[in-house]
Amino acid sequence: MHRRTFLSTVSAGLGAVALPGSLWQEAAVAGVVRGTSPYGPLGSPDGNGVALPAGFTSRVVARSSRPVGGILWHPAPDGGACFADGGGWIYVSNSEVPLVGGASAIRFRADGSIERAYRILDGTNLNCAGGRTPWDTWLSCEEIFRGRVYETDPYGVRIAQPRPAMGRFKHEAAACDPDRRVVYLTEDEDDGCFYRFVPSTWGDLSSGRLEVLCGGDPVEWRPVPDPAPGTLRRQTRHQVSQARHFDGGEGCHYANGVCYFTAKGDRKVWAYDAVRERLGSVYDGGGTLDGVDNITGAPTGDLYVAEDGGNMEINIITPDGVVAPVLRVDGHDGSEITGPAFSPDGTRLYFSSQRGSSGGSAGLDGVTYEVTGPFRH
Repeated sequence: MHRRTFLSTVSAGLGAVALPGSLWQEAAVAGVVRGTSPYGPLGSPDGNGVALPAGFTSRVVARSSRPVGGILWHPAPDGGACFADGGGWIYVSNSEVPLVGGASAIRFRADGSIERAYRILDGTNLNCAGGRTPWDTWLSCEEIFRGRVYETDPYGVRIAQPRPAMGRFKHEAAACDPDRRVVYLTEDEDDGCFYRFVPSTWGDLSSGRLEVLCGGDPVEWRPVPDPAPGTLRRQTRHQVSQARHFDGGEGCHYANGVCYFTAKGDRKVWAYDAVRERLGSVYDGGGTLDGVDNITGAPTGDLYVAEDGGNMEINIITPDGVVAPVLRVDGHDGSEITGPAFSPDGTRLYFSSQRGSSGGSAGLDGVTYEVTGPFRH
């Protein structure tokens, strides 16, 4: 088990602090460095155009606008997550297209074969990222002006529900913190904010209080007066003058007392230490990772960060401060990597190339992959 932590010097005078948790603790260092992946170097691209370390294999599980499991897979696949399902599992994926948007799910049997696929959300707008909840629902977020969060059922039984109390803004990702019983939210604006939603009852997101992170050491959380504003003048991110702003908030992942989130304009992987209420960053450029976007993690403390652009890689950031690519998709220069998520047993990683090899803006050439191998978990 890894016991070291790293945290780069924080801008705006916050300084360097150490992250809590059994996997990220004690010593703070200057930042991550480009190094050797724990899985070794990438080999030549395989038959699917995916370059992987030795011992790993890939397969294509779905292509946009083509049949999979009884439905046509949606265009522009984006944020995703996995859910246990008896002996098998389910992978949920958003569709970042206007008007029809929504999300779909693929149910896998215990042997990895596809049992069926189905829609879990329809008629929404530019569903980008999101997040899973501890009670096994998927939060699908609209990346539009006054966008909403929809709570969906990955098992396809219950009807999706909008959660307006979580705010009306250009939503990106969500991450649940069961220790403090809050949900962290990112905002994809060049002056976006970082929020947390405090439900009235944990496990019920229909009501609660939306708060915004404000600068300081420690930081301060202040209530947003009007979480669902109806006019431009009352936009959510401009209601609290002390709010701290981030350039293009993207992915969000919580583990062991820390919420990690990315900001593409800042080119940082930020880290909010929820125990000490300090804000720092674990990646500030200078490595192989470019265009920081979706993020997920493993119980080992490893973070996996997908690139929007760059050279279409997923990079690992290890707790001992190394950043290195773990896969690359070749020939998809006009696309982005989206939706990284591990199967419940940690042996399979799912992700998509949102626009595929054509790079078309409609995302009709999107591809969803599975990589199997000896991942650390």
